[in-house]
Amino acid sequence: MRTYAYEDNQFPKTTFTKLRVITRAFLFSPTGKLVIHKVSRDDQFGKQTYYETPGGGVKVGEYLKDALKREILEETGYSIKSMTEVAFVKDAYNLINTENENHYYVAYASNEPKKELHFESKGDSLIEETIEVSVKEAVELYEKMDDTLVSGLVKQRELPLLRLLLDKVL
Repeated sequence: MRTYAYEDNQFPKTTFTKLRVITRAFLFSPTGKLVIHKVSRDDQFGKQTYYETPGGGVKVGEYLKDALKREILEETGYSIKSMTEVAFVKDAYNLINTENENHYYVAYASNEPKKELHFESKGDSLIEETIEVSVKEAVELYEKMDDTLVSGLVKQRELPLLRLLLDKVL
């Protein structure tokens, strides 16, 4: 498993008062495409559109894999048939005083019919659409993302992993 750490270079440095444990997936649909979200926001973090892998926060007492299954089902409608943890990324959002521990998995969706989406968090409401693309197309989309604000933070965190996925290193 690979481990990375990144600092928030977009917003003024702060003291962290919160720790958020997150599970995220490079999720492959039954057709073999990578599932990613197109996110649009206009909030305290600024106005932007960018791409991000599905996933979210781990609830107190919840196992990482259970959290990932729940988040993927809520955000994409897919059930997961298999998953492998491939990376741990520590990063932060200075603007909300939060340090993040991101657990990344490569996951494969089952062939079951997709379930209805069930957005629970404020972050879920920022998902404009969920698309399915090749890993190469995902890398190209991420390379075109802004290098500023949250887009820059997500790009910093996920693009290196996508490139490893493209090179079949992950």
